[in-house]
Amino acid sequence: MTVAEFAEKYSMEVLSMPEPAREIKGGYMGDLLSWVMGRAQADQAWITIMSNQNIIAVASLVDVACIILAEDVRLDESITENAKAKGVNVLTTKEPAFEVACQLSKEI
Repeated sequence: MTVAEFAEKYSMEVLSMPEPAREIKGGYMGDLLSWVMGRAQADQAWITIMSNQNIIAVASLVDVACIILAEDVRLDESITENAKAKGVNVLTTKEPAFEVACQLSKEI
């Protein structure tokens, strides 16, 4: 399933989607950036509640398909613009991280 398809199916708000056709091939949930860098894999959807600038750098480094911000987490406009500039898809949802993980598990 693509990032755009997943966002639409689960009514997620798009904050940045420079690569809507990017395929999601797995998932990783975590908020400790060093763990995400060492354990998340390319093409996974990364579920987090982190909202600082460093999530964009980590997402780029790992090459995740997207970041999904759970629990209605929002980004500052400068972070959103950085995500767009670096080609990082970012979605947000009011759902708890566990629910997002359950949705993702149905699709991969």
